This record gives sequence, structure tokens and C-alpha cells, in this order.
Amino acid sequence: MRLTFLVGLLLTTSVQAADLPDSHDLAALPRFSHAEITDFSESPAQERVFPQSSIRRISNQLRMERKVDAEGKQTSVTYRLPAGHSSFDAFDRARQDLLAGGAELLYWCQGRDCGSSNLWANAIFGNSKLYGPDEQQAYLLLRLAEPRQDSLLALYSITRGNRRAYLHAEQLDASAPLGDLLPTPDTLMRELKSSGELHLARLPAEPPATWATLLARCLNLDSTLRISLSGPGAEAWREALVAQGVRASRLELGEGGEPGLHLNLLR
Repeated sequence: MRLTFLVGLLLTTSVQAADLPDSHDLAALPRFSHAEITDFSESPAQERVFPQSSIRRISNQLRMERKVDAEGKQTSVTYRLPAGHSSFDAFDRARQDLLAGGAELLYWCQGRDCGSSNLWANAIFGNSKLYGPDEQQAYLLLRLAEPRQDSLLALYSITRGNRRAYLHAEQLDASAPLGDLLPTPDTLMRELKSSGELHLARLPAEPPATWATLLARCLNLDSTLRISLSGPGAEAWREALVAQGVRASRLELGEGGEPGLHLNLLR
């Protein structure tokens, strides 16, 4: 028994020693099993730009179609993932954990759709370890659930050419209310196809025009999909989406009275 205890203590100490000194995980993001912290930073006041589109450099200027500007306390942590796991493994687990905790998707891209990995690594996150093949990258921007609705969390994952995989997470706790932030249509479609559902818990029963337009644009990205709508305002949302050009035959009313609007992909 004593020998078992000592072995366990040594293993725990070795795992902790692998992390960068004085570093720690983000409270909102569970650590991927056996990942090690290689880079960590905190700043009490930082201005940040988080892309909501692919990025590129034109005439030596960084360009993006959409972005979120915010200022506040920033915490950044970079994990080296255990051998045998790709960066997509950790990325998908983090995405699922954050969404299960009530976080809201704002932007999600993968592979070459994100743009240049060199720009993400060096111009956006300032960490050359995150540079790798464009097709091996993924980026996610989320807004945390209440009462931390004024906090943003960005994830970037990469598997480098040497097969080393990294997950970078950056949380910014804004010093002023973030206000209304809308996701992109392609982000909602990517999540709908990936998970088979969308949970938009903060949407009211009476459809706001901005969200009706956004969801219609999302659903019309693939006109072959049929969707079930549920929630207190499901019928009103169905009418609003039809008015925005979504075919009525694609939309069914489902059961469920949980707050918000819930979309389920009908197979």
C-alpha cells in the first residue's frame, strides 16, 4: 500500500512538473488528458482583435471580413498534446465541453478555410509554435455562458509537420459589456452538420429580425436539409424563417419547451 502511494505521488509530481511554472488551466475549459502547458501569459488590461472570418495579408496589411474587438483581462495558455493524438481530437473535445457548458458559438473554421496558419500563429496569437500546415488547423471563437457573458474564449489547434500537436486557448474578460454578438451563418451550419443540432438558449420566443435573417441564411446554405424546430416560440420562428425564404416543407415543429430555440437535423 505504501509503495503504491509513493508511486502515485511521484507520477502526480511528474505531471505537474511538466507544466510551465506558475501556469494554470482556464476555469471554463477542462484540460485534455495528459496535455502539458508549454506557454502561459496573463495581462490585466489587453486590447484584442478576434477574427470572425478567414485571414490573409494584402499589401502587408492583415485583412479579415469580420472581427470582434474587446479590451480586458487576458489569459492565454498553450498545451502540447500527448503523442498519438491529433490537434483535432483536443479541439473537438474542447468544443463539445464548452458548448455543453452553455457557451455560444461565434465563429468556427477548419483547414484552409481559416486562411494562413502562419498568420494565425504569429499575427493573431504571437506564438510561432502554432505554425503548421494550413490543412491541420482549426479555430473557434465563443462567448461564455451567463454570468460570464462578457468573456470571450478563442481556441486554435494545429498539428505541425513534425506531428507535434498543440491546442491554444485564450480567454478575455471584457472590461465593458460586449453587447449583441452574432455568429456567422457558415459557423451555425458547421455545428448543425457536426452535432446534428443547434441549441440557441438565449433566443426569445418572438423572433428578432436579425436572427431570423441569420438563421435563414444558414439554412439556405444547404437547401437539402430538413429541420425540426422546438421551443416556446417554435411556430413563430417557423413563420419567420419561411418569410425569409426557407421552404416550409423543410421545417417541422418538434416537441420540447426548454427556453430558447432548438434546431434538430432530420435524417
